[in-house]
Amino acid sequence: MAIGFVLISTAPAKEHEVYNELLKVKQIVELHPLFGEYDLIAKVEAEDFNELGQIVVDKVRTISGVIDTKTLTGIKF
Repeated sequence: MAIGFVLISTAPAKEHEVYNELLKVKQIVELHPLFGEYDLIAKVEAEDFNELGQIVVDKVRTISGVIDTKTLTGIKF
């Protein structure tokens, strides 16, 4: 299993719309609003890192109002 934390920047006043669309992505297991450089953080779980990348590119970045993302991958110790 691959885990990623996706930091998401949205267009001004689009935070709520993007948040609601992200809730529809079944691989997003946690979603939190933020203050600061990024507007949202999503925890994504996927079968492998290839699928994780596809989720970010095909399901997150295609949402209207998403301006930028930064994905941090997690590991297990």
